[in-house]
Amino acid sequence: MLAMSDINCIKHLRNKKGLSITKIKETLGINWRTAKKYADENQLPESKIKQPNGMMYTDKWGEIISDWLFEDSKLKKKLRRNKKALFKDLQALGFNGSYRTVCYFISDWENSHNEEIDRGHDRLEHPPSEAQVDFGLMEVVKDGEFVDTHVLVMSYPHSNAAFAVPLPSENQECFLHGLKLLFSQSGGVPKRIRIDNLTPAVKKVRSKIEEAKLTDAFIQFQNHYGFEVQVCNPRSGHEKGSVENKVGYIRYNFFTTSPVMNNFEELTESLRIQLQKDRQRLHYEKEVMIEDLWDKEKSFLLELPTEDYPIFKEVEAKVNKFNEAKLDGSLIHIPKASNYPFIYFVLNWDKFKAVSPDGEILLEDFRPYMNKKRAIPWISIFKDWIRKPRVVPYSRYQKYLPGRVNDYLMVEDLVVRKERLLEIVNLLVTHDMKRINEEFYDLISGKNENPFGLDWSEYDSLAPLERSE
Repeated sequence: MLAMSDINCIKHLRNKKGLSITKIKETLGINWRTAKKYADENQLPESKIKQPNGMMYTDKWGEIISDWLFEDSKLKKKLRRNKKALFKDLQALGFNGSYRTVCYFISDWENSHNEEIDRGHDRLEHPPSEAQVDFGLMEVVKDGEFVDTHVLVMSYPHSNAAFAVPLPSENQECFLHGLKLLFSQSGGVPKRIRIDNLTPAVKKVRSKIEEAKLTDAFIQFQNHYGFEVQVCNPRSGHEKGSVENKVGYIRYNFFTTSPVMNNFEELTESLRIQLQKDRQRLHYEKEVMIEDLWDKEKSFLLELPTEDYPIFKEVEAKVNKFNEAKLDGSLIHIPKASNYPFIYFVLNWDKFKAVSPDGEILLEDFRPYMNKKRAIPWISIFKDWIRKPRVVPYSRYQKYLPGRVNDYLMVEDLVVRKERLLEIVNLLVTHDMKRINEEFYDLISGKNENPFGLDWSEYDSLAPLERSE
């Protein structure tokens, strides 16, 4: 069959240009019958799904064989009829087809009915120093608000050891920065890394005839560290099942309640320590401590390069008349930017620099996604606490309360605690939690001379340092 563009050309020459079939044949250099077929006949869409045909499907013979096969499947193997016996029994009923026709039908039937056919995947043997990498979305709390954090996880299937780095995004700068930290935590570089089709690393996914193509930035990073890359097939998470399981393990063991994050560096170190302690358990299959297996596997890692690899990205940006340029989907105001026809952004994983064409730094700040947060639904939480004030110290949300508000609520008298919960929830209608904590004296103390008998200046001086805000 010709390509649709060729068919369209034949139709155009015939109907629009009025050419004869012979002229179309000569112009396009095709067979006369082909030109006639596509010029004058309608080309209607046809289903590509082939329906079984032949005497085994259209006549009664297929149904008879199916019944015999189903009956025989309930018997022991030695009591079942083989293909030749089935063919002879069928001939006795008047079947005039060939033995090969019956064999093909039986093979098709067995493929669709035999429950013993393996539809799973072979368990892979993972050599030492082979790693798998993937992102997982976790939730943390920063400055009293929820933050979605993208945790880059590296799993070593041979030993089941894992390392993880929380990052603000899954872009190229974060991905390469995360890999760099993971290599540092591992104490070396894995010889081979298996990844899925992550946009920062793969610019064209694998097809039936062509291997996946990697981005130039990732190839340069790979060459520096010397590891090999294996890209999974599209929609084939089972090909990196170790890290898929490890992402879930980290989420349900270390992020069940959203941890409080002061900054990414602290959370990274906390996660590193937790995963290091987690290696003090038996391997799920080898019945050996994961730490012992990891100590042996480490010797197979490649050495870390002596020269540091700088991770940044330079992009050109247009500036509007308001001195604004778009970065990470947000407009950034950059002083004097409209004085230039364009500017450059030098992007790191957490910060950026706006640079003029002649190299002057116009602005340096955190990237916009570093401040993406979601408010904690304090009003609904406080309403639940008012109904059960006893549960406040045990609530998963209690640790997210700012210092003054937390200590204000942590009183033994449940009647007083309920009154204070009511007081705070009324303030939350017009104030957010951060503002309530910052203006605590004015909002709480200002209502009475001395509410609940507290001297707030003396109270703050006695509070622990981490509670002082």
